[in-house]
Amino acid sequence: MRPIIFSKMDFSHSSLFGYIEDLQELTIIERPVRRSLKTPEEIERLTVDEELSDIERAVYLLSSGQDIQGTSVVANLPVLMRQNPAETLRRVLPKIREVLHVAGVEMQLTAAVSFLTVLQEESVSIHTYSHSFLHIILQNLEHRDAGVSNAWLETLLAVIEALPKETVRHEILNPIVSKAQLSQTLQSRLVSCKIMGKVANKFEAHIIKREVLPLVKSLCQDVEYEVRTCMCRQLEHVARGIGTELTKTVVLPELVELARDEGSSVRLAAFETLVNLLDMFDADDRSQTVLPLVKSFCEKSFKADESILVSLSFHLGKLCNGLYGIFTPEQHLRFLEFYKKLSTLGLQQENGLNDNQLHLQTLEQEKKYISVRKNCAYNFPAMIVFVDPKNFHLELYSIFFCLCHDPEVPVRYTMAISFFEVAKLLNSDVHTIHKELVTLLQDESLEVLDALVGHLPEILELMTNGGENNGSESKLLSIPDLIPALTTAEQRAATSLKWRTHEKLLQKYACLPHILSSDQIYYRFLHRMLTIILTNNVLPVQKAAARTLCVYLRYNRKQEQRHEVIQKLIEQLGQGKSYWNRLRFLDTCEFIMELFSKSFFCKYFFLPVLELTHDPVANVRMKLCCLLPKVKSTLKIPTDKHLLQQLELCIRKLLCQEKDKDVLTIVKRTVLELDRMEISVDAFQKRFYENDLLDQEKERQEHLLEMEQLEKEKQKNEGRPTNINDKMFEKKRRDSKTSSVLAKSIHLSISGSSSGTSAGKEEKKSKLVRSQSFSTQVLHPKYSNIDKCPNKSSATGYTSSVPGMGKSSMLSFSDDSFRTLSAGSSGNAAFPSSCSRNLLNSADQKNNGNKESQSRKMSM
Repeated sequence: MRPIIFSKMDFSHSSLFGYIEDLQELTIIERPVRRSLKTPEEIERLTVDEELSDIERAVYLLSSGQDIQGTSVVANLPVLMRQNPAETLRRVLPKIREVLHVAGVEMQLTAAVSFLTVLQEESVSIHTYSHSFLHIILQNLEHRDAGVSNAWLETLLAVIEALPKETVRHEILNPIVSKAQLSQTLQSRLVSCKIMGKVANKFEAHIIKREVLPLVKSLCQDVEYEVRTCMCRQLEHVARGIGTELTKTVVLPELVELARDEGSSVRLAAFETLVNLLDMFDADDRSQTVLPLVKSFCEKSFKADESILVSLSFHLGKLCNGLYGIFTPEQHLRFLEFYKKLSTLGLQQENGLNDNQLHLQTLEQEKKYISVRKNCAYNFPAMIVFVDPKNFHLELYSIFFCLCHDPEVPVRYTMAISFFEVAKLLNSDVHTIHKELVTLLQDESLEVLDALVGHLPEILELMTNGGENNGSESKLLSIPDLIPALTTAEQRAATSLKWRTHEKLLQKYACLPHILSSDQIYYRFLHRMLTIILTNNVLPVQKAAARTLCVYLRYNRKQEQRHEVIQKLIEQLGQGKSYWNRLRFLDTCEFIMELFSKSFFCKYFFLPVLELTHDPVANVRMKLCCLLPKVKSTLKIPTDKHLLQQLELCIRKLLCQEKDKDVLTIVKRTVLELDRMEISVDAFQKRFYENDLLDQEKERQEHLLEMEQLEKEKQKNEGRPTNINDKMFEKKRRDSKTSSVLAKSIHLSISGSSSGTSAGKEEKKSKLVRSQSFSTQVLHPKYSNIDKCPNKSSATGYTSSVPGMGKSSMLSFSDDSFRTLSAGSSGNAAFPSSCSRNLLNSADQKNNGNKESQSRKMSM
């Protein structure tokens, strides 16, 4: 045997000291668990009598409870005000007022939020609120903690908007005069500045001029730069309240003086206020006062005062367009060059310049430069307006390229958000940014992709329709790399953990039938959607893929492709081995009922859906029962009478044979809902006029696609060349002819005259259309031998009216399986061979005796 070799242990002083530290960490981790346990005395002290009412419990907890219990009462104040406002104001609110004098920070913050909630919910009148709550707010406004003071200030500012003018004047404005003096604390003067800005919009101009403007001027000249900065930011609200004339004579001189202040934060606030007030200045003020200040800001931003660089880049677009009318060509070019310089700020090292000639950038500088470039991306649409979209390629395309390829994600993310605005502005020149669209679609960051996908349908529509060539063939060639970029983006989203981005992407891909050809969608996207439904594990993603697949199927122009997709949906989803796939089949059928006509659903999916009544999984049967009312709404009488009989038979079997309690409960509820439903008829009805008209339009479009395909095949067989113009002319002719026939049928159904004749015409028309439908229908092999339902089937079996299924509904109580009955129900199909008919007739003759004997047994 080999000897066991123990690893050599280190017993040096340093290693032992490390072991002791680890043990101490373990004891520290364990201490809070021991401290969290309550002693019996503490539990008894925290226990409250359950028989007390809410008001009595609140008063008791505020009087003798602990802080956490008092905080809970304060947080529950809006609920008490809704339940019993009078008692809450009389007993609870005075206690809260007493407790707040000695309360901690948490209770103070909770009280500020609760008071604001009571105001927003309007639990009491504004007069009662000002009488009961306003004094408490004003008392706690100057709390020593800055966070608590700001919380109460936000509540007060919200209260000012709702209070009447006289209350604001006596309770708030008059005390502010004394608190805005230099003898008061810094916090008091800062609060006064913000209240001044809020009050300025409450009164008329002459009251503001007499009572507010003197305080404003004194606060603008305060010795503390924080006060000057705060008051400078409130000058915009003051200017909006006093009007243009007083703004020019009072506010503008103060801004000019503050723009030259020694404090950088004061200068920054003055600059931002000037930009926000540009619309209130006339041309003379802009050219003589504002423009020189802006030029000095731009010059100092790179040399001595980089603190305003981020703010300058953020407001540059608004600034350039606000001063556009007074710029000379030289100044226009100067500001454009300044924007270009900001757009590449911090990228000099990456552009290949000598590192030794550049100063090492600190981390803060890099963050600042990233923010500057991000702001430039935000202002890019405004700069297109500034230079005119016609000059985009010459003046701004290089900057657009740099921003879309920026090494930082926030910059590219901002460009992706503003891409739609850029495309709208370029209009007919949108083809110049095709490459950048493909670049952003293939971006390595999913955040960039998520930002771009938000307006992807609109962007692609502009890309295809914005150019001069509007032909469908030229649209497909306008973006050569679009399809690979779209597929790559979807695959990257699918392999990531951000399923919401994937879901959003699949939803937006439903626009592709308007952009790409039917074949391109079929070979590159449609099968991918089916794969996602079958393999993805996220339910919202699967539903998004199912709906997009139905949209693709809706606009597919080839019969063979549509048949293949329908067959795969039925076989791989509806009859799949996994119950999860069968559930997704029901979801897909819901989308089909939404997007397709009623006749389409009844033709292909009605019977496969009813097959799921025999599903071994209760969840599938439960979901099917919830879907049955929608399924029934797709039927039309008398065309789909045989399908109605199959639906009634399924409901009867579920009522008789279902063993699961939950499923049976839903079945009974569904029966009641089905009983209340009214089935539409082939002719138009007034109560269902809009729905019938919409369904008729869907059916018309589906028939146009079929007829177009048949015409193509006919021309191909005859050897005639297919001309695009001829096809367009024929399509317009068919559209006009179909719309005229539709209008005639609507007129006849509404007028009510010769209703029997119109119904007969509609029935003949539906039979004619169905006889012209696909000669190679794709159905499940079970339905491949389907023929018309025999009219005398009800005579051989026991018939009875079904409760909950309508007055005219009759059921066949033969013991045949559902599959045999369903095989005789597809009267819509027309098959070329007659062998299925012979087989079915012989089978009916053989089973005739069995049916009679079984019906006798059931009658006994």
